[in-house]
Amino acid sequence: MAEPLLSVREIHTYYGDSYVLQGVSLDVPAGTIVAILGRNGMGKTTLIRSVAGLTPPRRGDVIFKGRSQRGRPPYAIAHEGMAIVPQGRRIFRSLSVRENLLLPTSRLARPSRRSSGTVARTRWDLDGVLAEFPQLAARIAHPGGALSGGEQQMLAVGRALMANPDLILMDEPSEGLAPRLVQQIESIMKRLRGHGHAVLLVEQNFALAMAVADHVHVVAAGRLVFGGTPRELEAAPAVLDQHLGLAGKAGPRWPHTTR
Repeated sequence: MAEPLLSVREIHTYYGDSYVLQGVSLDVPAGTIVAILGRNGMGKTTLIRSVAGLTPPRRGDVIFKGRSQRGRPPYAIAHEGMAIVPQGRRIFRSLSVRENLLLPTSRLARPSRRSSGTVARTRWDLDGVLAEFPQLAARIAHPGGALSGGEQQMLAVGRALMANPDLILMDEPSEGLAPRLVQQIESIMKRLRGHGHAVLLVEQNFALAMAVADHVHVVAAGRLVFGGTPRELEAAPAVLDQHLGLAGKAGPRWPHTTR
């Protein structure tokens, strides 16, 4: 089998003395979506931060494109071909849509050379991102703070794409969005996978995660308590009940989009 694009190996991550991730391991193959589900405070965002190097694990390792990322700063990890769509979007509200999108292409952000390894098939530039998100094209000169919540989420995704990543880390992309916009986020993620990007997705919206994911993990108290396909999770009522608060939602009664 081909080596996974991302391999998280027994990572242990702390905030000060608080022991958050307690030996988490998972793989993200190229061109797939892997979803992380769990209740609030279980370590999902910490996992994203650990992979990106923002909160480095004290033990264990993050292997990206066959290379250990231990001890590397976040900008160096990003230069390997990783981008993040953070929780809360974190766009620059005073900058225009165009300026937000162009930030990853600035001289300071651009690596001097791209490392070898898997490369996403699509080469993104400003025209390509605006073609993917026509709502942003219509508001290209508007400040980020003037956009709706859904438009800001598209801007956050578009900004990540401008870095031409192989792996996109997405933390709660549907948070605070109306159902119609959640469906649009679902379509965006499926298109990203179709373009060859891998996605590590943290998501509270169970139906959305089940609709897009190739593989699902459930985290509880800093440990992974389930790993399998969406169908396998639907067939695990004890996991749904105990760790996701979805008693009685297993099986075909749970409404989600056909993958």
